[in-house]
Amino acid sequence: MNNVLRILILVLALSYCSAVSADVLHTEKSLYRNIEVYEEDELRCLRFGRYNGTRQSCINLSNPDNLEFNYTRMMMGALYLNPNPQRALILGLGGGSLPSALRKLYPNLQIDVVEIDAAVIRVAKQYFGFTTSTLTRATESDGRVFVKRAINLTTRYDLIMLDAFDQEYIPEHMLTREFLNEVRGLLTEQGVLAANTFSSSRLYNYESITYQTVFGDFYNLKDANRVILIRRNGPPDMLEIKRNAEGLAAKLKPFGVSSNWLIPKFSREKDWPANTRALTDQYSPANLLNTQ
Repeated sequence: MNNVLRILILVLALSYCSAVSADVLHTEKSLYRNIEVYEEDELRCLRFGRYNGTRQSCINLSNPDNLEFNYTRMMMGALYLNPNPQRALILGLGGGSLPSALRKLYPNLQIDVVEIDAAVIRVAKQYFGFTTSTLTRATESDGRVFVKRAINLTTRYDLIMLDAFDQEYIPEHMLTREFLNEVRGLLTEQGVLAANTFSSSRLYNYESITYQTVFGDFYNLKDANRVILIRRNGPPDMLEIKRNAEGLAAKLKPFGVSSNWLIPKFSREKDWPANTRALTDQYSPANLLNTQ
């Protein structure tokens, strides 16, 4: 047996043991994906695909307010660009960490959550404490279809969060210049867009130039994920961001969001080639799909 085969067997064995050690609470095959909810140590997690599936959301059972994933903390950095949103749109639900946190932060905020998979909405409510009300609406729809309809209704948002993923990555029709122009049309003058992407991806340069083409300069926050933060009327300077961060510090602390950790991640460096081709509805090829 060669070394490569030994390593492969070991990796598969470790993955299997890890999966077996987790307490699986729920599994189902929806119209779109395999869904699994499991508990391991203090975490309850949602993943798409059994055993080796990507974790979409996790909550700490002893501290459910804490945002467990760094990318969710970076997404909350959008509030540094506009600390007083009145209406928010979130595309992609997962376990509902983002809308649940926003609801607690802003009791009067109108939140529209859009999720294509009815099973995900049901699981988020049953296992992750996500709730709907007259102020928090969950719509079963393709995100881009919802955006198009919202434009026709002249609906506008102070905060939009793009967090729609399938088993692989962001759906291709929600990566293009045309889609981002539609999203831009939903933002109020000081409205803020936060987009969750990956920091290491063959799509990184293409995504970056596409966002730049539509919005101009933006803040680029990186960890394992990359979060793009944009304000429609232009990026605020760091003095304004730090001032807003100071004002939000006490409110965000229970969610594990610290300005000391988050502020240093704000960068406007353009670390992609200027001649990269933008993604469009006619050019969003599957062979560029993410590889971490």
